[in-house]
Amino acid sequence: MIRLEAENLSARRGEDLIFVNVSFTLTAGEALVLTGRNGSGKSTLLRVIAGLLRPETGRAVCLSGADSEIRPAGEFSHYLGHRNGMKRELTVAENLSFWKSFLGDIDGGQSLDVEEAAAAVELTGITHLPYGYLSAGQQRRFAMARLLVAYRPIWILDEPTAALDRRADAMFEGLVQRHRQAGGIVLAATHQPLGLDGAHSLEMLGFDGVDMEYSA
Repeated sequence: MIRLEAENLSARRGEDLIFVNVSFTLTAGEALVLTGRNGSGKSTLLRVIAGLLRPETGRAVCLSGADSEIRPAGEFSHYLGHRNGMKRELTVAENLSFWKSFLGDIDGGQSLDVEEAAAAVELTGITHLPYGYLSAGQQRRFAMARLLVAYRPIWILDEPTAALDRRADAMFEGLVQRHRQAGGIVLAATHQPLGLDGAHSLEMLGFDGVDMEYSA
């Protein structure tokens, strides 16, 4: 079992606070979808929770059944943002092998090997190719495979399927559904369903504040 707690988070953009007093709790299998206009702070909040940005106030922490210690949420998280996080000069297999070795698995879950992850994103037989040789859609799918080669119970997703086709949307929706069914947690800024049925919602209002509203 895993629990994610965000407590009184706030963050700045330049000299101004972009959001204040954001608090929520998510447990195994739950999801939270961020909504709001461009520039309202959705990406900033995701990066704060992932440990990529320092909050002005508050904290985002995890409590795991396998570890009674309270630890930063970033240690339990995968972050998939607008960039793919892969080296163009390396092969797909070399890229995914690096992330598998570098990150390792958090206790309580098991990752896929490189070829299993390639099959999961429906791109078998091409992991020997240089990553930069692939189409933009193939590159994005293999970026999604990063989520599978090193186990993390929390997936933080910032428009993960932007500009991809419906087949890619459906494939990724299946990955998200299976992650939640296995007890994973998902935080996402997205306009696509992506297996987020029954998710809570949080509307970001930018410099005007935030409005927390949970779905049924």
